[in-house]
Amino acid sequence: MRFQDENTVPREPTLAERRARQQAARREREEAAAKYAAEEKSKKRKRILIGAGVTVGVVALIAVGYSAANDEETVEARCVDEQTGVVADDSNCVQPASGSTYHSGGGFYPIFIGTGGRQYHYNYGGSGSVGQVAAGGTTVAPKNARVSTPSGKTISRGGLGVSSGSSSSGS
Repeated sequence: MRFQDENTVPREPTLAERRARQQAARREREEAAAKYAAEEKSKKRKRILIGAGVTVGVVALIAVGYSAANDEETVEARCVDEQTGVVADDSNCVQPASGSTYHSGGGFYPIFIGTGGRQYHYNYGGSGSVGQVAAGGTTVAPKNARVSTPSGKTISRGGLGVSSGSSSSGS
């Protein structure tokens, strides 16, 4: 029968029709669940990316604040006669030696033997001019500081990325 009027009672669906409807309904539920899971995954990924961006920003802000707060300190070093404590010309002092030897190009000399004449060393943070007795300061070089002489010669620089340890090669 190709045509039904309003008085015709619909027939019961066959077993195959019922199974096909059930499978279609199950596929719709699975597709809806997959779509929901994909949306949730997308939301989670966006949140993670936003969180990572915020974290990187906060770390950068902290690094900038740290570097601004830890401005490099400048300390003046004066060449001082070891025995009298009188400030001498900068040319009398040598760079701070690493370890226990000083290399002047002609060989290695232990510091305690010296190379003859008077011994000089740097006085860090003290005051006084050439010919006067140095007042204050210390013989220990400060860490993380820029050390220069009154004449403007830079002895050492400290700060981020500069290690204070000494290294030697086995030659």
